[in-house]
Amino acid sequence: MKKNVSRREFIKRNSLTGLGAVITPSLLAAGIDSQAASLTDSAPTVLPSSSGQAALLGGNPIRTKAWPTWPIWKPETDEQQLLEVIRSGVWSRAKVATEFEQKWAQALGAKRSLLVVNGTNALIIALNQLNVRAGDEVIVPPYTFIATVSAVLATGAMPVFVDVDPETFQIDPAKIEAKITPRTKAIIPVHILGLPADMNRIMPIAKKHNLVVIEDTCQAHLAEINHQKVGTIGNAGCFSFQNSKNLAIGEGGAVVSNDDSFMDRCFSYQNYGNPYGTAVGSVSTGSVMQGTKLRTTEYQAAIGLALLKRLDGETTTRNENAAYLKSKIKDIPGIVPYKLYDNVTRAAFHLFPFRYQKEGFKGLSRAGFLKALQAEGIPCSSGYATLNNQQFLNDAFQSKNFRKMYPKEMLDFKQYVAQNHCPQNDKLCNEEAVWFTQNMLLGPKSDMDEIAAAIEKIHKNADQLVKLSQK
Repeated sequence: MKKNVSRREFIKRNSLTGLGAVITPSLLAAGIDSQAASLTDSAPTVLPSSSGQAALLGGNPIRTKAWPTWPIWKPETDEQQLLEVIRSGVWSRAKVATEFEQKWAQALGAKRSLLVVNGTNALIIALNQLNVRAGDEVIVPPYTFIATVSAVLATGAMPVFVDVDPETFQIDPAKIEAKITPRTKAIIPVHILGLPADMNRIMPIAKKHNLVVIEDTCQAHLAEINHQKVGTIGNAGCFSFQNSKNLAIGEGGAVVSNDDSFMDRCFSYQNYGNPYGTAVGSVSTGSVMQGTKLRTTEYQAAIGLALLKRLDGETTTRNENAAYLKSKIKDIPGIVPYKLYDNVTRAAFHLFPFRYQKEGFKGLSRAGFLKALQAEGIPCSSGYATLNNQQFLNDAFQSKNFRKMYPKEMLDFKQYVAQNHCPQNDKLCNEEAVWFTQNMLLGPKSDMDEIAAAIEKIHKNADQLVKLSQK
């Protein structure tokens, strides 16, 4: 930012927008100079002290300045193509959407990409065009955003939950085969939080049982396994570009694959079933399949193209800061940071997760820990609620369609919840998981020092914080 631009003017110009589906209001922070969000410390800094009284007990908070904003928008570099699109009057998908698809596929090392309205519908399109239908079962993890499961239900299929590996927050491959039945048609590994699932173990299981694999990569932009981008390993990959995502368009999604026939079908499905390549507005070609309208717009694509230019560099920054923060907190009793599988060559870190174990903090509850951490100026969240017992599942089961498609015993919700019990996930959701959002990883390493100091400070004050929580 130029020196003659005041901080007040900058913040006004780059005001914070909502961080979206996975982020609670407590995680939203006010603006900060976006240059600071990309700089490493260029001069020696005084490390924050973890001594003293916790802020919740009346002490001074570790951090008082704001966190990096998200999304980052730079008018001087980002607006030219967007303004050209707006002024052209060509707003429905056309050349700019095609350009984004080509560049997104290139960034992933994939043959094809299709830009659609959102990540949820990217999943629905992929499931539909891989012939997942009513009566089928789809294996999913319980530690994911609701969209993964909603997409399965939207096709008329039945979600089957497989518990997680708590060290990695990912679906546990060792538990998949026990859940495969003659109805099983697909596996949806979710690279949740931007940490890759264990695809080296999942793919052989899928091949053995003749199952399709749809990677839910909605939070894992540019993450890699053995230097191969996630989303390009299974039959299809599905991405989200919702406002909180590492590549933010506001709303948007993409299907990627190396299978031309599949991608042609996906294009037709999201464009009223018209043949692949049919231009928007054409009404005389005739439809080749039953489809729907899930097309994107040109101005969404223009925003995506602008932010795509920074994605690789931002991903590197997130990885460097995540590794540094992990090294700073891993030896604090009661703090168990995420683990990456050995074959992960790059993560995305849409979120920085760790497990909180209250025994290391004198019995201080997770809620008490989060409250104390927030008081120190560190935004944080407990993350997802348990998904595999929520009422939206029973609502689908009691619908006319599901009652026609499945035997009564499969729709007994009490029995379904018991059969899909995931104790490791329950512990993550209800007791242990703590998140920091990706924008917090875009600042200098001194920001990571402050996070670590705040956690250490709470640990040192744990006895008093437990007493406070009991009052």
